[in-house]
Amino acid sequence: MSSGLSSGKQRSALNRIGRLPGLAATVIGTLAILLPLSLTAPWRLLDARSFDYLSTLSPPARPADGPIIVAIDEPSFAEIGQQWPWPRDLHARLVTALRNAGARTIGLDIIFAEPSRPEADALLAAALGPDVVLAADLTDIDAPQAIQMVRVEPLLQFTEGGAVSGLASIVLDRDGTLRRLPRFPDSFAARLLERNGSHSPEVPAGALLQSFGPARTYPTVSYYQALAPDEFLPAGIFSGKVVIVGVSMQAAPTTDAGGAEAFATPQTLRTGRLTSGVEIHATIYDNLRGELFVREAHPALLFLTAALAAGLSGLTVLRGTGWRTIATAAGAIVLCTGASFLLLRFGRLFVPPITPSLAFLTVAAAQGARDYAAERRLRKTITRAFSQYLAPVLVERLARDPSQLRLGGDKRKLTILFSDVRGFTTISERLKDDPQRLTALINRLLNPLSRVILAAGGTIDKYIGDAIMAFWNAPLEDPDHAVNAIAASLDMLKAVEDLNMELAAEAAADGADALRLAIGVGLNTGECVVGNMGSDIRFNYSVLGDSVNLAARLEGETKSYGVSLLLGEETARLAAGRYEVVELDRVLVKGKTEPATVSTVVPIFDPQARKAHRLFLDDVYSSRPVQALARVEWLAERTPALAGYYGIMRARLEEDIGGL
Repeated sequence: MSSGLSSGKQRSALNRIGRLPGLAATVIGTLAILLPLSLTAPWRLLDARSFDYLSTLSPPARPADGPIIVAIDEPSFAEIGQQWPWPRDLHARLVTALRNAGARTIGLDIIFAEPSRPEADALLAAALGPDVVLAADLTDIDAPQAIQMVRVEPLLQFTEGGAVSGLASIVLDRDGTLRRLPRFPDSFAARLLERNGSHSPEVPAGALLQSFGPARTYPTVSYYQALAPDEFLPAGIFSGKVVIVGVSMQAAPTTDAGGAEAFATPQTLRTGRLTSGVEIHATIYDNLRGELFVREAHPALLFLTAALAAGLSGLTVLRGTGWRTIATAAGAIVLCTGASFLLLRFGRLFVPPITPSLAFLTVAAAQGARDYAAERRLRKTITRAFSQYLAPVLVERLARDPSQLRLGGDKRKLTILFSDVRGFTTISERLKDDPQRLTALINRLLNPLSRVILAAGGTIDKYIGDAIMAFWNAPLEDPDHAVNAIAASLDMLKAVEDLNMELAAEAAADGADALRLAIGVGLNTGECVVGNMGSDIRFNYSVLGDSVNLAARLEGETKSYGVSLLLGEETARLAAGRYEVVELDRVLVKGKTEPATVSTVVPIFDPQARKAHRLFLDDVYSSRPVQALARVEWLAERTPALAGYYGIMRARLEEDIGGL
C-alpha cells in the first residue's frame, strides 16, 4: 500500500513538473499582453470606473469642521427676484453679513472679471479684504496657429484691499468625470486654506479626490438666508468657519439633463446626479487640509501586483483545473477588489483591481482551456484505444474519469480469462476448402463471447485465432472481478450452446451434418503488471505475469478434467459462497514448490455429494486409489455435471491400481 501511495505521489509530482513550462509561458504571455493594455486609454477608463465604485462604496465621513456653502439656488432667485448676474453691491452685503456673523474665511466662486456699475463695484471692493478669496479661471482661446490658454483674473480694484484670487478651474478626465485634485499651487481651495492659516500640501501627480458623499453632503444655506443670518439661521452658524459662495441648485441636476456649474464625480456612478462646483471646492479644501486625497499606485507596483496575481494563479492550477478553479478565480477577484478597497480606504493608495484580477483569471482560464483540450484529446485517445475491448458504458466511464487509467503500467490483482475452441483443428480440416465459411463461423462464435465478456465488465486483451484472452479489474477497478469473470465464463458456455442450436437448425434445413462447437475456459487470479505493452510503433493495453500463464494452462487442462471451466486457487477462494465451487485436483505450478488446487463450478452440489467428494479427494491426495475408485460411481450418478470428470478420474485410478 505504501509503495502504491509513494508511486502515486511521484506521478503527481512529475505531472506538476511537466506542467511548469506551459504554465510559465502562460503567465509570461498573460503579463506581456495585459500590462501594455493596462496603459491604454480604454483600460485606464476601466480603472477610473473601478475607483469611482470603490471610493464611494463606504466613503469616510465629512470632516465636522469643514466649509459651509452659501448656495445661489432656486429659493434665493425667488426671494431676491433678480436675474443673474446679481448686482455686486448685493455680494458686498453678503460678504459684510458673513464677516459680521463670524466667518473666518470667505470664498466667492464667482468670476468678477468685467466691470459692472461703478458704484456697485466700489461697494464690493470696499467690502472685500484679506479674509476673502476670489475665483480666477483658465480659458482656452482658439487661434489659427494654436490653442492659447488665458488666465482670467478678477478686476484689480477687487484685490487692492487684500483679497486674493485662486484658480477655480477643475480638470476633468477623458470621460468628463472629475476625479483628480487640481495641481495649481494657487488653486481656489489652496488659497482658502492659506487664508485660513494653514499650509497647502504638495499634491502628487494624478492625486485622486476622496469624496465624502453625494451632492449636498456639505452643510448648505441659501444665499438669501446668509444675507440676514440673524433672521433666518441659527446663531453662530458661521462662527470660525470657512464659507464658500457659489451656484448650487437644490435639485441636483442629472447626467441626462446637465446643469451650469455642475460636474460628474465618482458619486454620479451611484446617484446619477451631478455635483455643484462650489461643493467640489469644499471637497478639495478638506482633501488638502487633511491630506485625504488618494495617491495612484506607481506603474512598478501595478506590474508587481499583476505578476503576483498571475504567479499565484499559476500555482493554483499547477495540480489541475476544474470547478474548484472557477471558485478560486471568483475568490481571487473578490480578494483583489477587497484589497484594493482597503488600501484606498485606509492607506490612501489606489491600486486598480482590474489588472491583477484579469491576470489571475486569464492564467486560470488559459490553463483551464489547455486542460480541457488535453482532456478532450485524452478522451478521444481512450475511446479509440479501449472501444475495441471494453464495453461502451465502461469506455464512457473511463473517458469521463481518465484518472482511473494508468497507461504507464501498474501492478494490480487481476482475474485473467483464456478461452479456446476445442477440436478446432478438426473443424478447420473439415472446412479447409471453404475459408470464408470458417471465418464466418469463428466470427459468429467470437461475437457473442465478446459481448458476454464486455457485459460483465471485462477487458478483452486480444484474439488469438479462435482463442480469447480477457481480464477484469483493469483499467477500471472491479472489487468483484473474480465473481464477474466466473459469471462471464458461464454465460460464454451458454452462448456456445445457443450457437450450436442455431447451427443444428441451419444444418437440418440444408440436409447437412451439423458442426458442434465447444470451448474450454481457464480463470486465474493473481498479481499482474497491466499497461501499454509493445513498441513505439504499435502497442496494446495488456497484462504480464505468472498468473497469466497459469490461466492459459488451466484453459488447456479443461479437457484433461472433463470440464469446460477451470478455476485457479485464488479465483476459487474469492468466488466461494457466491458459486458452487468444487475442487478437482492439485497441480504443480511453475515457480512454486507447493501444488495449487484447481476447481470448477457446478449448478448444484448437495451436501452429501460435497462430503463424499471431499473424502474422494482425500483418498486421491493420499494415494489410496482403491478407496477413491469405490466412490466414483456414486459421485458420477449424484452429480451429472461432473460425470466427465469422474470418468477421467476413474480411468486414472484404474491405471494406478493396475500399476500396483
